This record gives sequence, C-alpha cells and structure tokens, in this order.
Amino acid sequence: MKDYSTKDIRNVALLGSTKSGKTTLAEAMLFEGKVIDRRGTIEDKNTLSDNDELEKQNQRSIYATPLYAEFQNKKINFIDAPGSDDFIGGAYSAFRVCESGILVVNAQQGVEVGTENFVRRADAIKLPLVIAVNQLDADKADWDVVQNSMKEAFGGKIVNLQFPTNAGSSFDGFVDVLAMKYYHFKDANGTREELDIPAEFADKAEEMRGELIEKAAEFDDALMEKYFEEGTLSEEEINRGLSLGITSGELYPVFCVSGKKDIGVKKLLEFINNVAPAPKCEENGPAALFIYKNDVEQHLGEVSYFKVMSGSITPGIDLEDPATGNKERISAIYAVAGTKKESVNALRAGDFGCAVKLKNSKSSTTLSLPGSGISFDRISYPAPKYRCAIKAKAQTDDQKLGDALKKIASTDPTVVVEYSKELRQTILSGNGEQHINIVKWRINNEFGVDVELFAPKVPYRETITKVATAQYRHKKQSGGAGQFGEVHLLVCPAEGELNTKFKIDGKDTQLNIKTQDVSDMEWGGKLEFYNCVVGGAIDLGFMPAILKGIKERMVEGPLTGSYARDIRVFVYDGKMHPVDSKEIAFIIAGRNAFKEAFRNAGPKILEPIYNVEVMTPSEYQGAVMSDLQNRRGMLGDMGADKGFAILKARVPLAELYRYSTTLSSLTAGSATFSMEFADYQPVPGDVQTKLLAEYAAQETEED
Repeated sequence: MKDYSTKDIRNVALLGSTKSGKTTLAEAMLFEGKVIDRRGTIEDKNTLSDNDELEKQNQRSIYATPLYAEFQNKKINFIDAPGSDDFIGGAYSAFRVCESGILVVNAQQGVEVGTENFVRRADAIKLPLVIAVNQLDADKADWDVVQNSMKEAFGGKIVNLQFPTNAGSSFDGFVDVLAMKYYHFKDANGTREELDIPAEFADKAEEMRGELIEKAAEFDDALMEKYFEEGTLSEEEINRGLSLGITSGELYPVFCVSGKKDIGVKKLLEFINNVAPAPKCEENGPAALFIYKNDVEQHLGEVSYFKVMSGSITPGIDLEDPATGNKERISAIYAVAGTKKESVNALRAGDFGCAVKLKNSKSSTTLSLPGSGISFDRISYPAPKYRCAIKAKAQTDDQKLGDALKKIASTDPTVVVEYSKELRQTILSGNGEQHINIVKWRINNEFGVDVELFAPKVPYRETITKVATAQYRHKKQSGGAGQFGEVHLLVCPAEGELNTKFKIDGKDTQLNIKTQDVSDMEWGGKLEFYNCVVGGAIDLGFMPAILKGIKERMVEGPLTGSYARDIRVFVYDGKMHPVDSKEIAFIIAGRNAFKEAFRNAGPKILEPIYNVEVMTPSEYQGAVMSDLQNRRGMLGDMGADKGFAILKARVPLAELYRYSTTLSSLTAGSATFSMEFADYQPVPGDVQTKLLAEYAAQETEED
C-alpha cells in the first residue's frame, strides 16, 4: 500500500437507518477503490463489512466496521456504522474519529427517524454531511417523495448535485449538474459512459445548476462577487463554495447512487476527495494514537482499532497510556478493510489502522510517546435505555458468566454490567432488547454459558411522613458478662427548618441538642442524628453505637428491605448499666428503636422517576401518549420537529421494563426515546399496599 500523507486522507462515517443499504454501498466503494475485485452481497453473506456470524444471521450491521478505498491517489477510510438505535455505540465511535459523514437515505422510504437522529448528532459535533440517496434501482424508489422528505427534514440545507433520469427497477443513469454531464451505466459493475445531457432534461439541469451555483456562492464573498459579475462559477469554484458550506453545516449535497448496481459511486468518491475535509492532525508532531474500537477475532485474538492522531506510527514503536503509565509496544500495524488486514510500514497522522494483542489498551485509550503529554478524551456514549437482571442457570457457571460479561463489555462499551448490592442482582444494561439479546447469544454460543434474563428489582427507597417515638431495651444475661442498653428516640422527616419542640408522651417537650451528626447516604438522601440526652442517662461514648445501629437498619428499611433516607433522629433519653452496658447493646437498642419508630411515622415507599423523551412520527402520537399514561406516566411538554412529535413525560422506572420493545411495536420501529433519572417520589397507595404484601410473602417464604 502507498504511504499516504495527512492531506491525502479522508475519514468518513457511513451513516443511515437500517435497510438503507450502507453495507451494499460500502462494497461498491471497496470495489471502486480496488480493495476487492468482486462485490459481496448481504444475501450471500460474503461482504467485508457485515462479516460477523451474528451479522450474517441477522442480515444487518451490528458492529461498526472500518474499511478503506484507494481512489485517485487518496485514501478514503470509512466506517460502516450500524443503523439501528440498539447498536448506536458503533456510530458514536465513528463520529469520534471521522471528519465527515455520508448519510445514506433509502429511496423507497425517504428520511426516517434513525436518519434524523444521525443528523442531530452530526450537527451537535459539527460533522459535515453528504447525502447519498441509495436504492434508486428498487421497484418502489421515488425521487420526488425523497426530495419532499429531505426538504421537510433539512429545509434549505439540501442542494442537489444530481438527479436520476429513471428511478426504479430500470435505473441506469443520472444527470450531474456539477459537471453538466449525463452518466449512463451499461452494467451492474459501474461501467459508465459520459454523455451530453439529453434534450428532455436540459432545462431542468440548467435550472438546478443555477441553484447550485447560487448556493455555493453564499459562503464566500469573492465567489458571490464573481457570481454577480459573471452569472456563473467554474466547477473548481463551486467545489470551494460547497466545501465551505458543508464544513459550516449549512449544506447537505445530494448524490444519486445504487450500491447494488454500482451506479454513482465513482462520482461520490470523487466529491469526497475534492470537497471533504482532511484530518486536522499534526503530521510532524509526537507519535500518538487513539483506540476507538476493540474486538476479539478468531485466529488473531484481541484487535485494537485506532486513528493516528499525531506524528507517525511504525512497527516496533513504544508508546504509553498517559492515564495509567502502562507501556505498549506496537509490534505490527495493519491497514483494515473488514476482515482484510494488510501489513504496512507506517501510518501517518489522520490515518486508520489496527494492532493486535496489546496488553492493556481498550476502547477510548490514548497511546502516545512517553513524556509527550498527549491525551484525548474518552468517547461519551449515550446512556442505556434497556436494563434487565441476568444470572447463570447453573450456579456453578457464575464465574464463567462474570468473565464473559467482562469480555463483552470490554469490546462493546455500551454494554454496562454492575452488581447491585442493594438489589442482590447482576444488572445488564444496553441500548435496547435486541442489543441485550445479542449479548445473551454471545454468552450462550461463544462462552458456553446458559443464562436467563428477567425483570430487575426496582431500587425503591423508604422514608417517613410524620413524627413518632419509640424506645427499646436490649438486655441479655447468660452466665457471663451481660448486655444492657436502652434507647428512647424520636423520628421525623428531614425537611424544612430544624424543629426541636415536640409532644412526647403527651407533654410538650423542648429538646436541647448536645451533639449532632449529619450524614449524606451513599444511596441518596440523608440522615440527621441529634443527641439530646440530659443528665447522663446515656454516656456520650455510646452515641456512635446508637448511630451505627440506626444506619444498619437504614440499609434494609423496615417496609420492603429497601434503603431508607431523609430522616431526623433525636435520641432524648435511655438507660445504661455500670457493668453490662456495651457498644453492641446500644447498637441493637438503637436499631430496634429506630425500626419501631419508623413503622409508626407514616412510612412511605419512594420510587425512582425518570424523565422520558420520545420522538415519534405524528401518526403514532396518540398511541404513544396512551401507552405512557398506562405506565403511570405524567405527560409534560409536547413539541414538533419536521413531521415528528416530541413527547416528554415523567415515568416510574418500575413501568419502563421492555419499554423500548413496546415503543418499537407501537410505531413500526420508527420512534426513538431517551431516559434519565429525575428523582424519587412516593408510590401511590395501591402500589404501596402491593409492595408490602409482596415483601411480607417473601419474608415468610425465606423463613
């Protein structure tokens, strides 16, 4: 392979909804770039991109695949990113290392929800986009429908560089208004002939070229001046103006393609070479790379995919992780096109490659020359939207399951695994049910562990709503030294201003605070502990023991065993024994007095509430709203964005299990959503009654 300098490298994210034809288009790009001499197909399961066994089975992209094409003395690296929201992590990795994107739009469907999401993300990070309208050879391809949907979604940012002459099953050519030529394709292998524009399309071509020139001139004063003076611009000048418009995020040039027939792919690659930005990397700086993806591949072991961020990477170079100080020797480097890996002698700043069997380097790791101080931020992935509990069917497989989950999470950072001490469950989180089912398949088939997935417990909280008192005496005498401790305490909600005047045993009582301890609980909320004992009824040295007993009880609340929070405790009286009073006695007395007082203080179960935002086509708005209300959701602000309804609601976590699956079913897979923790709120009375009964039954069963 030729040694490419930074200015001759282009890095492109290949984006689009599921079934938009990205992988088929990628094969055509590989073919035109001489990486392959025969194009594979999804149906034959022989594409360089969708090469994983799961991708072949599902006939869809699940993982982001790095590829490249050598075209017109430039190297175009591109990443075929999954189109499904369930596998969005691959797209986020591509966004991080690419300087531009090709947005693939299905000519049969137009702009879909997934397409909109990619554009929003691209806009947020200022990633320039080019649109490729693909599958123009499909029976239901409709150029006018696609145009309308793009204009509705993207407004005046759309600028057509081409238009098809006969979209549909007989699609074999298009007019290019940049070159002002008609391109006719004689076969399905990209063999084309360049002709004059047919007379019946001449007027349309002239009109569209005028629009193109006017758009290109908007972004450069010198071009605008020339346009006003001469009424036209050269192709080179148009490209310069388009480059400025694309880079600013104000223009989306549109191309006509058929990945299946290799129509329009050369023109698309030419445009990427001429207009897309080169990497902004320091070619002569200290060597540094950023790992954006990890994988474990048969016959190779662990593979680390990287972008050279500075300088040059050569075989045998020694680098270090500036975050940990771990050293890595890069023994060999490869240019990557899916499963095809070619050993190379050097990769320059901006280029993509991979290395094998690195010791400690995972996704989002920087490796740079020791002492250079070069480091890059980790990739920030979206929060998981689907969570479930997981366990091995055979208890003897627990260790194997833990190892499998650790390895899977290391190659897919959007898989989140945590053991919840509170729930006593291993919680597996991901982007959707399909995502989690893929994880389950891998555990079963790659690691040989049978597992079951089920609804996770809900991390409820317990608190109180009223004032209550209780006292407890712990007395134990069994031959040797005894145990004695008596605690009188009052509890109330930890809210509002501190009040120390209460009615105790029917009498108005003013409590005088001697010492206090305010603790923020690790699970949220707080405990305020006040020592109001007078006359030495309890020695000050026993107060930490009483506090310890209360905290132990708060770890397992009296109602459902959930964490307790936001409580004030006043210890106002008690008794001790000169010989038998010990720390353990006051721990037990404090714990049990707190339990009794808690039960009499209007105890309430709190549940986690999440802010949910749904984006759905308007025709499904009613169904989505009804479903949210059935989940005890409180609807909030509603809005609209280019044909889509945006719904906001506050929904209990207990009602969100498998929500992504239900939403997909309600909207034919066209809606998407996000969720984030908001706060804790009291559960309704009927829900509390049900939870108390379930916990009582559980305790009876355990006894």
